[in-house]
Amino acid sequence: MHEKALNIHNLKVQYSDGLESLRGISLDVEAHAVNVFFGPAGGGKSTILRTINRLIDLDDLKQLEGEVIFHGKNILDKDTDVTELRRKIGIVFSRPIPLPLTIYQNVSFGLEVAGEKDTQVIHANVEKALQQAGLWEEVGDRLNAPANELSGGQQQRLCLARVMALEPEIVMLDEPTSALDPVSTAKIEQFMLNGREKYTFILVPHNVSQAARMADTAAFFLQGELVEYAEGKNIFVNPKDKRTQDYIEGRFG
Repeated sequence: MHEKALNIHNLKVQYSDGLESLRGISLDVEAHAVNVFFGPAGGGKSTILRTINRLIDLDDLKQLEGEVIFHGKNILDKDTDVTELRRKIGIVFSRPIPLPLTIYQNVSFGLEVAGEKDTQVIHANVEKALQQAGLWEEVGDRLNAPANELSGGQQQRLCLARVMALEPEIVMLDEPTSALDPVSTAKIEQFMLNGREKYTFILVPHNVSQAARMADTAAFFLQGELVEYAEGKNIFVNPKDKRTQDYIEGRFG
């Protein structure tokens, strides 16, 4: 039996403008796997990531119901330590937003905010995180340069390194390669495939081909509904629902 990193039960989200984003979503997130959430825009994929990370607290909501169980606790409970949660469940967005600091400070920032004072520990984590993100060889000799001098692909991998420096359990990536060149895309994909032994990944992919390439498990979302959830090798070859098949074959989306 596969270990589960998260258990999502009957998750419902409705925004104050009446837009229903998630309609009773229930699924398990497999530990030490690349879990792909795919589907057309407006399906609820980003909302579910924001809910897991509690960024949804910043949104104007009419309804938030259900459970997201992490280590036996519902992370939607009001007494959840959100700062600690975000250290354990990191998120990388589609558009890189480096801090207006040096390359090094961008990666060390989260550790320092979390209270780490040992400079040797910080330096070791920064180097390890940059290596994981496939960036160390490119920037290791200029860590004190401004982060905004990096290319777009490098900035995206820097944002990934910033998350990895905190040594999270779950890493969520929301279309992390949508604006990247093929080389940077390949480095981020390789990081996920190599990192499954230690980390759990939730990926909202850039397109269907990336979804099929990366998915250990895949969940197809359409207009706030979970249409189909299966092993990646099955859902892209033999989808059970016609809507899934139509989307995979490019008939809509």
